[in-house]
Amino acid sequence: MPNESVCATVLQILVPFLLAGLGTVMAGMLLDVVQHWDVFQTVTEIFILVPALLGLKGNLEMTLASRLSTAMNTGRMNSPREKWNLIIGNLALKQVQATVLGFLAALAASALGWVLDEKLVMNYAALLCCSSVVTAFTASLLQGIIMVGVIIVSKRAGINPDNIATPMAASFGDLITLGLLAVISQGFLHCVEPSPCVVYVVCVLFLCLTPVWVIISFCHPESRRLLYCSWEPIITAMVISSLGGLILDRAMTDPNLMGVVLYTPVINGVGGNLVAIQSSHIATYLHFYCSLGELPEHAKGCYCPSHTFYGKGPTSRTAQVLLLLAIPGHLIFLYIIYLMQGGHTSPTATFITLYLVAAFTQVFLLLCIADWMVHCLWRYGRDPDSFAIPYLTALGDLLGTALLALCFYLLPVITDEDNHLGD
Repeated sequence: MPNESVCATVLQILVPFLLAGLGTVMAGMLLDVVQHWDVFQTVTEIFILVPALLGLKGNLEMTLASRLSTAMNTGRMNSPREKWNLIIGNLALKQVQATVLGFLAALAASALGWVLDEKLVMNYAALLCCSSVVTAFTASLLQGIIMVGVIIVSKRAGINPDNIATPMAASFGDLITLGLLAVISQGFLHCVEPSPCVVYVVCVLFLCLTPVWVIISFCHPESRRLLYCSWEPIITAMVISSLGGLILDRAMTDPNLMGVVLYTPVINGVGGNLVAIQSSHIATYLHFYCSLGELPEHAKGCYCPSHTFYGKGPTSRTAQVLLLLAIPGHLIFLYIIYLMQGGHTSPTATFITLYLVAAFTQVFLLLCIADWMVHCLWRYGRDPDSFAIPYLTALGDLLGTALLALCFYLLPVITDEDNHLGD
């Protein structure tokens, strides 16, 4: 188990954390622009789809990063043959999951839009499914290859992959995924009127590639096992993220909540990045010192939130560092947004205070939930590297979107009260 000082932990986390935050800021700016594109105005269900697709980095990329980081730290990738078998098997598995999840996320978004608006245009539903599948497939392949490179290089450089792999997985994941979704869906919108069959054919072609990835993933025992048992957390996480998308979709019809679109990728991305680092640290610790199903002494008994930050285990120190990074990190990202002049609301002291309280609350809750969840999964014989991060990042999306919407609801109320007191 890598033994790091607080200073080393902070330094190793800080750069990828800031890069990841910059990526989420750029994703927020991009979403603020593309929300006015024809496809976002015509097929409004795409707003429900956005958090689910952006959540793929938590469901797939961060899970891959956590698994490979643990494998690297525990010496399971020392053999070149075993290393590449593990990498290829996991990448193939990820492509299967990305294709299926992209399709299911689009179906869920179409169904929720149908329930809310009581109308369903089949060609637009097909456009949503095709755009989602192509985006998920392409983004997953690009980010998976980048992720493998980051983990191999970090280990050779003497850096703990647990500290940098998961935030690097998210660095520009949101931006890449959102950019691909906007461009691909806009392109298909121009095709759907004159030639609606195009979107159906393209979607079927990408779905037909799934058996190829299944065969490749069967070549390695671990990816073969995950092919059977890894669907529950990622599908559940997709549903949870879609609920966050539902809040985002409703925000588009409320003038008081228009600014939510800009800040949603930032608060969700930062919360997901921080909790993924903690989950990966705890999982690596358990892999080192315990057999699956057995807990260390300090983790036995009833869970208490104070154990997350002041417990006897080494991961408590990491939790303290991550929680302390939340506020200064968000202040930096808010300042970047202000400089780029992308906000719908001016960054008043009231707004900044509400936003920071929401962000701190989100990260605090996620770190507590991560500590409890990872140990519970381990106790019941489930590898947290494959199960925990999808749940945690999806909960981060839901908590972040809900708390952010609450901030924008409270902002005019508090501002009006301050004005009355001033009078």
